[in-house]
Amino acid sequence: MSADFLNGGPLGGGPGRAPFWDLLDAPARSALRTVGRVTAYPAREHLMHQDDLTDHLLVVGDGCVKVTSVSAAGYQAVLALRGPGDLIGEQAGLDDGPRSATVTALTPVHALVIPAGGFRAAARDHPVITGAVHRMLSSRLRDADRHRTAAGADPLASRLAGLLLDLAAAHGRRRASGAVEIALPLSQDDFAGLVLGSRRTVSRVLEQWRADGWVTTGRTRLTLDNPDALKRIREGGPG
Repeated sequence: MSADFLNGGPLGGGPGRAPFWDLLDAPARSALRTVGRVTAYPAREHLMHQDDLTDHLLVVGDGCVKVTSVSAAGYQAVLALRGPGDLIGEQAGLDDGPRSATVTALTPVHALVIPAGGFRAAARDHPVITGAVHRMLSSRLRDADRHRTAAGADPLASRLAGLLLDLAAAHGRRRASGAVEIALPLSQDDFAGLVLGSRRTVSRVLEQWRADGWVTTGRTRLTLDNPDALKRIREGGPG
């Protein structure tokens, strides 16, 4: 478990954004730790289930989770990946509605589990918590807008290259050869959901990149053998 998280310090988020926990001051973090409890989850365990009526919220301390939603027709969409400092379950926790998505641990995860009532009480005493929620929701809405715009304007190969590079930066293990392994068990279906594309197209692009020697893939494992080529694809240039 992250010592910074237990001590109330900042955790640090992905590139270009501050996670929920880092938007809080020390008294607000202390108040949430007081009403919550730190819980460990092994990889592949569900932290939340779609349509459940539970109302607690989670702050990820370490590890990475996948947020998915299943349609009435049975199609599973990957909505997001969340990591250290991110707040999860805020919708059901604040509006008393059913869970809109399932949250699954991709790696071992420690999270601060906060009852909705305790979260609301802490927010009343520490308005910075409410402000952090508003900033977080605004940031996620902006990200969603950019994601949809990119899906309509950028080729899937460009979007996929950008996703793989971001995942490598956040979750990569660099080898002596310079290749970077993405240390998350993500499938091609997951990649397709995250770039708003079809699995067939993602599979075809990855097959070409494998032939070019740019990536190596396994069942739920992917290594970037030539990150520079993917950077050129991300920027819209030739590989």
